Amino acid sequence: MLRAFAMRKNPATGAGAVDVAWVTDAAVAVGLVAVLITVSIASPGPATDTPRGTAIAVTLGLSAAGWAVWMLAGGRPWVTYGGLAVMSAVGGALAGLSWDSPAVAVPCVATFSAGARLRIPASLSIVLRTLIAFVIAARVVGAPTGVLLGYPFAFVGLWGLGLTRHEYSTRAEQAERMLAETRRAHEAETAAAALAERARIARDLHDVLAHSLAAVSVNLQAAGGLLAAGTLPPDNPDLAKAIECIDRAGTFTREGLAAARRAVLALRDDTAPLTDRVSSLADQYRAAGDLEVDFETSGEERPIPPEAGLAAYRTAQEALTNARKHSPGQPVTLRLGFEPDQITVDVVNPLPPRRAQGPLAEAGAGYGLTGLRERAALAGGTLDAGPVSGNWQVSLRMPA
Repeated sequence: MLRAFAMRKNPATGAGAVDVAWVTDAAVAVGLVAVLITVSIASPGPATDTPRGTAIAVTLGLSAAGWAVWMLAGGRPWVTYGGLAVMSAVGGALAGLSWDSPAVAVPCVATFSAGARLRIPASLSIVLRTLIAFVIAARVVGAPTGVLLGYPFAFVGLWGLGLTRHEYSTRAEQAERMLAETRRAHEAETAAAALAERARIARDLHDVLAHSLAAVSVNLQAAGGLLAAGTLPPDNPDLAKAIECIDRAGTFTREGLAAARRAVLALRDDTAPLTDRVSSLADQYRAAGDLEVDFETSGEERPIPPEAGLAAYRTAQEALTNARKHSPGQPVTLRLGFEPDQITVDVVNPLPPRRAQGPLAEAGAGYGLTGLRERAALAGGTLDAGPVSGNWQVSLRMPA
């Protein structure tokens, strides 16, 4: 039972670690009980039918009340100060009245806690209150000179120890704040470096891949023009096949060039809102002229983690590409939804009639949706794709 309350597991290592706050509170509570019991049975004590016994009983009860208030303050400054103020004044008087008993623990706890938890002016007032109350009460009951001189030095010494503790705690908190700020600055620098690297990759893609594909497209168009101009005999059976192959290669090249441009745009616009990026993607496919895209949004847009945003963008991109390949000219509905704990992407287009697929139906390796499912699973989401009521539907659900 004690282990269950005083020990807690470290989530990183699984090892048990002492809950220091709980142990401290338990020790303080035990101290209060010990003071109540020992002072009650001390001689002279509160049970003595004398003015001194009555005064000890009253101050002991008030000291216990102040101690309890201080324990239950919960970090509230004014409640803490009030509890310590009662402990200092009444506890100092109790220690003076019963100087040869554990009653001295009350002003000791008050002065040390005041130094450790309060600012210097407030803690100094606690110490002065303790000294005045103790000296007056001790002189009234005729305490020895050693008690009158020694106990105040002990109270002041404990206050100084509390001030040291306060300074240490303050510096520790400042160090933690500086560490957190340094960590945030490092994360910001890492994010900026990642964005710079993405921009460099985008430039390289544009300079190498896009330019190369553009050159290939120009050469294919020139070759097609030469063939169509009659440089080969018109009755050559391979002429029509060659022109068809060049046209298909030109189509693939233009598709690759468009995909490269979209990749560059995605890399450069990664910090743009997801709605704007997906809307721009729909505009690109709509501008191509062979796909009618109806883009819809629902819910209140909010910042999305990069992994979830990239998965949503890639899902919309792959689904629109597949619709263009297999159902050119058909209307496509693209929906982006922002729900309380997730984002959704739904792309719906009519299934093409049998044997009526577009010229790009055989393009690609056929692993686009498989890669998207793997990407969604790694980020904790799900992706479903298949026929639904005469339509082909791609649905992404991504926690965000």
